[in-house]
Amino acid sequence: MQRYSLRNVLGHALRGNSGWKPAWRTPTLKSTYDVVVIGGGGHGLATAYFLAKKHGVQRVALLERGHIGQGNSGRNTQVTRSNYFYPVSSSFFDHSLKLYEGLGRELNFNVMLRQGGQINLAHSHHELEIIRRWANAILMNGVDAEILSETEIRKLVPILNPHPRFAIAGALIQRRAGISRHDAVVWGFARGASAHGVDLVQGCEVRGFRKSGDRVIGVETSHGEIQCGRVVMSVSNQSSLLAGLAGFTLPTTTTTLQAMVSEPIKPVLDPCVISGAIHAYVSQSDRGEIVIGGGADVYNSYRQRGSVAITRGVLAAALELFPSFSRLKLMRQWAGAVDITPDTSPIMGLTPVRNLYINCGWGTGGYKAIPAGGDTMAQTVVDDKPHPLIRAFDLARFESGALIDEGAASGVAH
Repeated sequence: MQRYSLRNVLGHALRGNSGWKPAWRTPTLKSTYDVVVIGGGGHGLATAYFLAKKHGVQRVALLERGHIGQGNSGRNTQVTRSNYFYPVSSSFFDHSLKLYEGLGRELNFNVMLRQGGQINLAHSHHELEIIRRWANAILMNGVDAEILSETEIRKLVPILNPHPRFAIAGALIQRRAGISRHDAVVWGFARGASAHGVDLVQGCEVRGFRKSGDRVIGVETSHGEIQCGRVVMSVSNQSSLLAGLAGFTLPTTTTTLQAMVSEPIKPVLDPCVISGAIHAYVSQSDRGEIVIGGGADVYNSYRQRGSVAITRGVLAAALELFPSFSRLKLMRQWAGAVDITPDTSPIMGLTPVRNLYINCGWGTGGYKAIPAGGDTMAQTVVDDKPHPLIRAFDLARFESGALIDEGAASGVAH
């Protein structure tokens, strides 16, 4: 392994990093592939990676109309957890959390996972009873969960408001939950996919599909037409638009979810703290920034800014939890356009068009699902049938009524 001293690093920076090799290849788009993955975010990259590495699919292309990781994969709060209510959700997200726990070794890339836990606060005895029911369900699903008293909470988070407007009655904690570096996850999967032969093609917009009868046989792009055996759509808020081009509709709406970070400070907050009643979630990154998130905008939008009203409300909620943060400067704010389903659970698997597969509808929970999303979608494409962990997340559930309502477990209002 090559070692870099501070002098070497500064030398590379002054020379424009001319001696460093790119992390992934910049290939020329071919006219034919076995599988085309649309979308260069975490889910698309993970799908392409597992197709090539785990299943040995030789000719895989990943098409991204912008730049790798430019969308929601770089616009989130990095939380990783599996404390969901329904068994199908818990099984899937715990598979993802387990993959995250070994992801650094899998990709040979430090994803900076820190499992400081996640604390969901209860501000009344009624809310505490609901959280106890949630904890019991999680434990029955085989996932770790504990109920904390106020004394135990304050021992873990001593900087919580000592005299809150809404009294703290208790909390639910998942100790295995944590945060990681979203850019590192994207870069690790991109580098790994490229190393296993996947063609990562940036600046390539998909403009339509070629079909023969009821099956897809190719895609039309800004770089020309591609013939392919199978296509995976993993494009987050653009899913309904691409589905329309393919000839079917999705029951999703798109709105804006924003977050913000403060200037960096010394470590003061190990777990991620969530309050549904006060309506904010707060954590601290490894760079020292206080990461703050809250609710989504109440109107449909594709923009990547978010409204001032939501910003003001989220900051007020965060300061109700942590008054000492009022002295911090807000360093930056961002937003991502998220696609939300009626039951706030994803849509994964087959579509009405044969050989066309979809992964969308994550709302606010897409980041924590990246490894499992890629793993299960790759298996689904290879077998041409849903992976057991995602069978319940198929599009047909909106016709049968077998919904998976995880709105309360999402952590923020939709």
